[in-house]
Amino acid sequence: MTDLPLTERANPSTTDLDRLSTHDLLHRMNDEDRRVAWAVEREIGAIAAAVDAIAERLKGGGRLHYFGAGSSGRIGVLDASEIPPTFSAPPDLVVGHIAGGWPALTSAVESAEDDEQAGAEEVIAAGVCSRDAVVGVSAGGTTPYVVGAMRAANAAGALTVALVSAADSPVTAIANLSIVPATGPEVLTGSTRLKAGTAQKLVLNMLSTAVMVKLGKVHGNLMVDLQAGNAKLRARAERLVLQLSSASSGEARAALEASGWRVKPAVLQLVHGCSAEEATLRLERTGGSLRAALDEGH
Repeated sequence: MTDLPLTERANPSTTDLDRLSTHDLLHRMNDEDRRVAWAVEREIGAIAAAVDAIAERLKGGGRLHYFGAGSSGRIGVLDASEIPPTFSAPPDLVVGHIAGGWPALTSAVESAEDDEQAGAEEVIAAGVCSRDAVVGVSAGGTTPYVVGAMRAANAAGALTVALVSAADSPVTAIANLSIVPATGPEVLTGSTRLKAGTAQKLVLNMLSTAVMVKLGKVHGNLMVDLQAGNAKLRARAERLVLQLSSASSGEARAALEASGWRVKPAVLQLVHGCSAEEATLRLERTGGSLRAALDEGH
């Protein structure tokens, strides 16, 4: 069955799964999982091109949309949902769309992925436009819902990026850019929540994190734009301010309270001896870059 995508073919290394001991079964899975990181590494160039292109769209006021079905859709929604608390980004800056809608997050809605028109309609309903970027996530690259979304996104003038584990697919054929971590046949034939899904998670981690770095939402390796919405995160915010200034704990907390528990303006208040309002203005002048705002005037 060589006409099948690699993700649907039988893996010759795991044809005896049901005869293995638990220990050997897990070793076999682990051996296959090692291939995922290598497959992603081979796509670093393509991922970098996508990061730069997506960042430019977002800097121009655009948004990033993920479209997928089943496991692929859930992975996209998961990544999108982590962006607001991690980077204090608006909830509509990175948006995940899944075939079948929100019920498909917790229950299988298998037939939804076959609806190409639904993918196109979701793009229209989301108001995707030429400022935006759309990533189509599909293990085999054949999912009709994703194909429909990508075609509609192209028609709207959006940047389209394919994230698939099989080259020469319908999704890659219509995308502006393609990322193809070739993870090969799955441990369990056709179960793309395994290696293909792991590759998708790794690539989306890279895409969203690197784009947020490009947008000035990271200082060094610190989450200086986090939302301090609970006790744990407020404590983290205080540690960040202490790390980036020579303030005392009391001074750090006072600066955070004055700035609405935003780390970057709190740091600027303490380093430059300015008000929360002036700190905010400094950040606006530097496009949100804490590093540039700290250097301003020095």
